Amino acid sequence: MSAGIPIGSPDWVHQALGVGTALACGLLIGVERGWKLKDAKPGQRVAGVRTFTLLGLGSGIAGLLGTLGHPVVSAAIAIGAVAIMVTAYARELKQQHDSTSAVAALVTIAIGFLAGAGSAGLAIACAAVAVALLALKSELHGFVDRLKAEDVKALARYLVIAGGVLPFLPNRYMGPLNAWNPQRLWLVVVLVTGFSFLGYVANRLFGERHGTIATALIGGAYSSTAVTQSLAQRLGSSKSGGAEPAGIALATAVMYLRVTLVVAILSTRVLPVFAALMAGPFVVGAVAGWILYRRAPSHQGPEAPGNPIAIVPALGFLVFVAVAAVAARWASGRFGEQGIAGLLLITGTMDVDTAIITLGGLSAQSINAHLAGLALAGTVLANMTVKLGITLAYARRKGVSAALALGASMVALVISIAVGWLLL
Repeated sequence: MSAGIPIGSPDWVHQALGVGTALACGLLIGVERGWKLKDAKPGQRVAGVRTFTLLGLGSGIAGLLGTLGHPVVSAAIAIGAVAIMVTAYARELKQQHDSTSAVAALVTIAIGFLAGAGSAGLAIACAAVAVALLALKSELHGFVDRLKAEDVKALARYLVIAGGVLPFLPNRYMGPLNAWNPQRLWLVVVLVTGFSFLGYVANRLFGERHGTIATALIGGAYSSTAVTQSLAQRLGSSKSGGAEPAGIALATAVMYLRVTLVVAILSTRVLPVFAALMAGPFVVGAVAGWILYRRAPSHQGPEAPGNPIAIVPALGFLVFVAVAAVAARWASGRFGEQGIAGLLLITGTMDVDTAIITLGGLSAQSINAHLAGLALAGTVLANMTVKLGITLAYARRKGVSAALALGASMVALVISIAVGWLLL
């Protein structure tokens, strides 16, 4: 028991740290609540900085007593604190219909108990999150007010994809040629749709405000092809051009960074070669986009095209990746690394991410990292060709400057691939 613990022992220090953390957490939340309610008339404020600090201290002591073998006393203190707060806030809940302070008091009790029980670091983290949520009331309410039905549906779909399925899938290889790892297959769907969701959220928050360039940079993080089509169509239908050519070029530059990041995550061994191949095209595309941006008039841009989170396309993508994984295993056994390189090129012509994911599922012995990097770079070149055609088809003569920017980065990519092939 605590009576036998010397004052200077490590156990005493650890216990003091826990209770002190509980007190600090109560103080943090109390300062925020006290400042928020500083204009309330005397007698109308149920709890301020002192009450919240004492709640933290008391629940910290309760948590410590629970670890020292006094669970009944610990529970009595915690339940008593909760009962007092519920009773104290009952009138406020009826009159103002605002339960924020009451819930904050209950959270303070829980955080203090957590700290006193020995999880001081987690308690501090929880307190910081609680204070941030309380302090950002107007910003959070403003964010919710700007949401549309499509935004909520996008969030729900991504939560199903990321949290409703992944934890329950087996993490072992199975299926034809032992090529499928269910958890890894679904993880890449989570990754790719995650890029889409982040780009979609960022565009909803900032795209309309900052115009075409912001739309291109944000949209390029998940679909530079879709951004190219949207901006080229808008450029071709407008009477006077704006910043659309710069947006098309910059979206492509972002694409070079995005595919490099995906390779870094899923095919790390190929990263040095692939990053070297993408460096030149990225620099050329970024410089060309910057030049076009400097020459362009100020222009308000559209939203990035479409809602990227859709469950049916995600499932279709999963099926395609699974088939590509089996085909890669078959090509590896029948044709060696040359066959795999050809398969990656064909697959990546339809979707660069799929080629990267397929490569990530192969063993290091299946294909040389240098050859794999060249094959992936070839898929990027094929994708660039598609975007060049889209730009000229939709924007026609108004898209010449954008086409030249795309062409310049394609030339740099061809040179990089040629040099890489000679070094193979």
